[in-house]
Amino acid sequence: IDFKGVNMVINYDLPTSAVEYIHRIGRTGRAGHRGKAVTFFTEDDKPLLRSIANVIQRAGCPVPDYIKHLPKLQSKQKKKFIKKPLTRESICTTPKCFLKKGKRKMKATKENIKEKKKVKEDKQGSKLQTVSES
Repeated sequence: IDFKGVNMVINYDLPTSAVEYIHRIGRTGRAGHRGKAVTFFTEDDKPLLRSIANVIQRAGCPVPDYIKHLPKLQSKQKKKFIKKPLTRESICTTPKCFLKKGKRKMKATKENIKEKKKVKEDKQGSKLQTVSES
């Protein structure tokens, strides 16, 4: 798929290989246009960083020294990461104030539903009483 006008790509998880990284950032800077790519990584991603850093460096972009000096990943480790990528905790980008507001709203909605059911049951109960009294 070719999306025109994409000038920035943000990777919230580190790609498992340099090829995957190139594929992801290839959505930006097409047809001679300039683009940027931002990739977030954690301590657990360190083994994967060096191969991606080499790609970045070959493209003429600066790479921090500490990444250049990370140990090379052995082929067994590469295959392991490709077959089974790192598992991560889910990330919630919704601000906490909105989540709290949503919980309050859900709670109020549930209470309203309970009240309506109770009123309905009371009405049905009173109808049954008036019928049985007749």
